[in-house]
Amino acid sequence: MLDTLHRIVHAVNKAPNLQEALGTLVNAVREAIDCDVCSIYLVDDDARSNVLMATVGLEDSAVGKVRLPFGRGLVGLVAERAEPVNLADAPAHPRYVRIAHTGETRYRGFLGVPIIQNRRVLVVRQREEREFQDEEVTFLFTLAAQLAGAITHARASGELDALTREHQPLHRFLVGQPGHAGVAVGTAVVSFQLSDLEAVPDRPVDDPEAECARFERAVAQVGTDLRHLQERMADQLPEEDRALFDALLLMLRSETLVLQTEETIHRGLWAPAALRDTIAAHAQIFDEMDDPYLRERASDVRDLGRRILMHLQDDDPRLVEYPPDTILVGEEISAMQLAEVPPGQLAGVVSASGSGSSHAAILARAMGIPAVMGVSEMPVSRMQGRALIVDGYRGRVYIEPTPSVRTEYERLIAEEQALGAEVEAMRGPPSETTDGHIVPLHLNTGLVNQMNGEEQAEADGVGLYRTEFPFMVRDRFPGEGEQLRNYRRVLEAFAPRPVVLRTLDIGGDKALPYFPVVEQNPFLGWRGVRISLQHPEIFLTQIRAMLLADIGLGNLQIMLPMISGVGEVDELQQLIQRAHDELLEEGHVVAMPRIGVMIEVPSAVYQAGEIARRVDFLSVGTNDLTQYLLAVDRNNPRVADLYDELHPAVLRALRDITAAAAEFNRPVSVCGELAGNPLATILLIGLGVNSLSMSAGSLLRVKWVVRSISRIRARQIAQVALRMEDVGQIRRFMEGTLDEMGLGGLIRPGK
Repeated sequence: MLDTLHRIVHAVNKAPNLQEALGTLVNAVREAIDCDVCSIYLVDDDARSNVLMATVGLEDSAVGKVRLPFGRGLVGLVAERAEPVNLADAPAHPRYVRIAHTGETRYRGFLGVPIIQNRRVLVVRQREEREFQDEEVTFLFTLAAQLAGAITHARASGELDALTREHQPLHRFLVGQPGHAGVAVGTAVVSFQLSDLEAVPDRPVDDPEAECARFERAVAQVGTDLRHLQERMADQLPEEDRALFDALLLMLRSETLVLQTEETIHRGLWAPAALRDTIAAHAQIFDEMDDPYLRERASDVRDLGRRILMHLQDDDPRLVEYPPDTILVGEEISAMQLAEVPPGQLAGVVSASGSGSSHAAILARAMGIPAVMGVSEMPVSRMQGRALIVDGYRGRVYIEPTPSVRTEYERLIAEEQALGAEVEAMRGPPSETTDGHIVPLHLNTGLVNQMNGEEQAEADGVGLYRTEFPFMVRDRFPGEGEQLRNYRRVLEAFAPRPVVLRTLDIGGDKALPYFPVVEQNPFLGWRGVRISLQHPEIFLTQIRAMLLADIGLGNLQIMLPMISGVGEVDELQQLIQRAHDELLEEGHVVAMPRIGVMIEVPSAVYQAGEIARRVDFLSVGTNDLTQYLLAVDRNNPRVADLYDELHPAVLRALRDITAAAAEFNRPVSVCGELAGNPLATILLIGLGVNSLSMSAGSLLRVKWVVRSISRIRARQIAQVALRMEDVGQIRRFMEGTLDEMGLGGLIRPGK
């Protein structure tokens, strides 16, 4: 049954629209189960009913018309229980509802299984009395669990709403994780990775003949590549495996592949998208074959397509037209893709992967761009040129919004602009509570060259400079001189204000192309100072560059990331001392800077006192600390909704860290994204955090909160929050607190 299940799921996922997907599903299931009827009911939330949306065996005229209110009938029973209902004689059950015009009164056997994630119900029926076998029940249950993706994808394109609410305006939106607060209205530009066929967007072509010629050159280049590979592998593969190359070369020369792609190009689509569609059609033929060996050949077809695409991209400079209101859309948005958009033209960012704490979101916040992350239902390849609304407050993306939705968001944008004028009034005055307590506000950055003078002037310094960005944009490790010049720029830009340079923190979600770290679980693996300790030559070069850059300035502070115990602190401090002594011996007048540690690993929370005794300051990286405390991968959209920095465990960890640091009179900063969240500002002040470090776009909003409350009141509020047991309760409490202060517009659209 496993092969049958895979074929059904694949066929449903490949259907071009929801109606065909449901039709494919009910026909395939009826054949697999050998039953008389198969139907599927979808939920209409607005009408609070289950709607018959596809059937084989019942009357076709009933589709879209039969509606069972929530809680009624056997379908309602399946949805309520969220488990299969298997009945030999359905009409005898007290919950049975007789609907004569469907023709179902002829059938007695009933099996209903829930599609739990979407609250949908799949039903099979039999004319005679029949209790379905356990194998059939588990088959349908397993199938239903895998159908969620196809149904949510259909909803993303608006088909589900159109089918269940005919003649009503569509107010559909996709849901993700808030990346950066704000609202943007603009046009989607799809950014795709090289050689990723599925992510290639639709684009028109002006000269089909030239595009066909470009495609033919790419095909010829792939043919040359395959022949070279075949010759090189002649002595390493048996004859039957080498025959694969012959098969691929035959396919490459086949009229179906070339002509089908060129026909699509002549219909007005550029070569990469035409190739995408052709390869998908060819691969589907193999996917649907019963023979396991032949089905595996589908992957060879896709690989052939990727090779052609790679040469198409090499032949094309990938010049992209960015409209003035560009909303960058992609499966995964990188720093370089953000940088490719001309200044002033990036209105918003939408990523199918990642979360509010991924580095794309961090960069969006640094640039003040509304962003929504982890929109897993988004059909990326079909988004090019579409009108979008990005709601970075609630994590919503509206595709082709209705005039009423667009009007409402334009009104909210106008209110935001008015609120922005009030926020701008915070520029200049000190970050001081109403009872005179100074809370320095620092910047998180790694892109100093992109910051304007106002941002630099407003900040009290840099609380986190991510040194890995200069490493990520090169094809080799930067030398001491290159690093020195980079660090000197940021130190000079802020002198005499303090600048905290974090030592190299690669690994996890930050990989270097020339220093690959491939691990099963990178966030718990070889990263941060763990790499520095095993490669002291990298660490020492960086420390020497930092110390040299600080000569004559004296505002350098060094921070060590990913510390899990005091032994690492001791060893790294010895290396820093060694670099300092070497430079003195070489005749350089270097000073020993203040050394701090990032607290982002749970073990460091429990050793915060011992660590504080050894260093000059502590800085809490709430992004990773939350991830590790809650055991949630913040870049995984399936569990990203469990990631919440206001979780009681996070707040209690912060309380323990500040208490331990206070014993040794060590200041504590928060440099995670929590520091830039106005919803958390009062809590952080009340918990005893001394300073906050955030992206430039958050600084004035946080200052507004600081200047609106006393430290005494903040402590009282923090104590109330610490007694709460649920993160939702804490969040609602803090939202109500800001509303009472007249600052609710800082955390939602409008004023």
